Amino acid sequence: MLYWTLIFLVVALVAGLFGFGGIASASAGIAKVLFAIFIVLFLVSLIFGAVRGA
Repeated sequence: MLYWTLIFLVVALVAGLFGFGGIASASAGIAKVLFAIFIVLFLVSLIFGAVRGA
């Protein structure tokens, strides 16, 4: 999931560089959402791993 976040971030940067504002903002928004989902899943995995290991 982090891979797709980085892909959308690169697409947003390239689109912004070439002046495609709409595509850049959409890609940046998708990257933000994917990153937030990644962080939530990472924290849940970390908590369950700590509970199971204890």
